Amino acid sequence: MSDLKTASVLAFERNLDISDAFFWQRDSAGDGALPTPVTVKEKSVRGTISNRLKNAIASDPVKLDAEIEKANLQRVDVASLEVGKDTLVVKWSCKVLPFTGSPSVCNDPAYKVALEQVVKGYLQEQGVSTLAKHYAMNMANARWLWRNRLGSESVKVTVECTVADTKHTIIFDDAKVFSLNDFSTESTELNQLAELIEQGLKGELFVLLYVKGEAMVGYGQEVFPSQELILDTGSTKSKVLYVNNEVSKQAGMHSQKISNAIRTIDMWYSEDAQFPIAIEPYGAVTTLGTAFRQPKQKLDFYSLFDKWVLKGEKPDIANQHYVMAVLIRGGVFGASGKE
Repeated sequence: MSDLKTASVLAFERNLDISDAFFWQRDSAGDGALPTPVTVKEKSVRGTISNRLKNAIASDPVKLDAEIEKANLQRVDVASLEVGKDTLVVKWSCKVLPFTGSPSVCNDPAYKVALEQVVKGYLQEQGVSTLAKHYAMNMANARWLWRNRLGSESVKVTVECTVADTKHTIIFDDAKVFSLNDFSTESTELNQLAELIEQGLKGELFVLLYVKGEAMVGYGQEVFPSQELILDTGSTKSKVLYVNNEVSKQAGMHSQKISNAIRTIDMWYSEDAQFPIAIEPYGAVTTLGTAFRQPKQKLDFYSLFDKWVLKGEKPDIANQHYVMAVLIRGGVFGASGKE
């Protein structure tokens, strides 16, 4: 094992294959009418100058007044429920694929054997029940609704799955009772969902989950789809929202954003972690501008992974879960010969 080196070409496919989510709306006091799509509309607004100004302007009343007089004209996309609808309905699906530890691409047969032995040992000793429970919790607590969850009075989550000709319908009537910062909550429904995910990761069943969230946000209230990255610097619109297509204009959320929420299970980056972060090789949280798993501290994925595969040095159980969760996430992990 001392001569073993990390393969220069190494990649894993994701095992939680998540679709885009799309937005619908209904009236909670209605007569059972089918939900209708939430559409994205364009709005032109005249805002005020509110950014931090240079000292020379801010300290001079005349210059400040002249700056404030300038109109801050914007064209933006917005998505809101109709006046007669108070409930946002969001639907997406998740295919759970078998996790065997076998990379999709590896150009070193000896390394591939060592890697597969490591994963096999983990699956035998620890299994995937812990990871499955964490993923299930983030489906049940509706973390994936992001800002829409924060602005809702209540959230109901329904997960449907048909396996071996048996339809399972799992309902979480109050998603907000499940904490965003603690994975210790127990419930029959949560355990049922976790068991389905575990069976899918083990390859015992073909598991395709259909997830629906119903958030009571209020009549006519604004909702929050994904925002597109504007690569065309000549664009005249300052905010562009993601839509199903240019004809229907139905609001949607990127699969990457849903996936990020579901894999926000890393409570193992610190002994006194106050909140989970998404499973990432360096524990990166861009909104905080912080990498919580620093290579200097040997807590990053590559340090833990290389020690485990190349030297046979197992991390503690918590970080074993973390390393395997990164492989389930998928990605390209090869080691270049160039420094």
